[in-house]
Amino acid sequence: MFLSELLPVKEAFRVIDENQVRMGVEEIDLDDAYHRVLAEDIISRFDSPPFDRSAMDGYAVRAEDTFGSSPENPITLRVVDSIGAGDVSGAETARGEAVRIATGAPIPEGADAVVMEEYTILSGDEIRVIRPVSPGENIAPRGEDIGAGERILKAGTLLRPPEIALAASAGHGRVKVYRKPSVRIIVTGNELVDPSGDLEPGKIPNSNRYTLKALVESAGGVPDVLHCGDDLEGVKDEIRRAADEYDAVITTGGTAISKGDVVVDAVKDLGEVLFHGVAVRPGKPVAFGMVNHKPVFMLSGYPVAAMVQFDVFARYYLMRMQYPEYRHRTVRRTCTGKVASAPGRTEYLRARATDEMVEPVRSRGSGIIRSMVESNAYIFLDENKEGISEGEECDVILFDSMII
Repeated sequence: MFLSELLPVKEAFRVIDENQVRMGVEEIDLDDAYHRVLAEDIISRFDSPPFDRSAMDGYAVRAEDTFGSSPENPITLRVVDSIGAGDVSGAETARGEAVRIATGAPIPEGADAVVMEEYTILSGDEIRVIRPVSPGENIAPRGEDIGAGERILKAGTLLRPPEIALAASAGHGRVKVYRKPSVRIIVTGNELVDPSGDLEPGKIPNSNRYTLKALVESAGGVPDVLHCGDDLEGVKDEIRRAADEYDAVITTGGTAISKGDVVVDAVKDLGEVLFHGVAVRPGKPVAFGMVNHKPVFMLSGYPVAAMVQFDVFARYYLMRMQYPEYRHRTVRRTCTGKVASAPGRTEYLRARATDEMVEPVRSRGSGIIRSMVESNAYIFLDENKEGISEGEECDVILFDSMII
């Protein structure tokens, strides 16, 4: 189905969801697991901690031996052994005895508490305890964090440093994760040239080449960039090759709705254009199709429009290829100024957000790259929303929340 009329944004997402492709699974070292997404549940192999361990540097004791102690009435205990982290003690702590112990070391037999070092006075092979402890005090019991056989992480979990620490504590040095999608980026335009060279008349620097590469990386993809001219057959050849060799294809340029531009025509010839033109601002000429069962996102050649189209549609798709639960998340902020908006289209306004407020960036042109630099969020205006009043709460999508 090819739709030439402007689609509502919700309908565009419906079409995208109906054609969502998921990535396969690979097993990787935990060293490489940061910001990858689990493809299976993680079951703990061990209790963590695997034994009762000291939570403090001090002395392992029988708690009852310390009852009644104070600075004025210290209780004397004999030190019979010393345990460092990673060591064990063969001594059994008897009545009137103590074992010097380091944080993380296993509690010796007979002991049921740890006196912090600062509440003791060492003299030869004896200590004077000046503060009592209760049974279990300053001890992390076996399995306090996780138990052997417990499901500690669910499939679909994004692995941040805390999740990686938990997996390691549970005895896993390798994990199964969704593969990162490989993405061919095809930047079209005869006018585009390397930014490091001199500009000839009619030429402009090829900023999209670098922008889209970074955007794909921020969405967890593995990009490969190509610059192609505005020749239909040449564009078709590159898209055909990309659909054979990569998991997804993103193009920029050649998507104008007012005429048959080469990229959209190329995808129509090779596969199916599922929509061309969305009621969104900026970036209404965005298109989406499938070639050889691979998604093809056709973005505007205007840099800001391409960035917004990527964030709204292509990022959503790439993230869900490897992170099935991903959704754009909105937060509420108070708008510092009045914003006008026409009903019937969804707007993603560049803005600068703080913890409580959001200020619209006034430069809205699709070619004003600086407006993106000045922004850290989008103000999201639904198609039924007719602007925002100063001081009104509004929905905001933070840039940081979209990065995998």
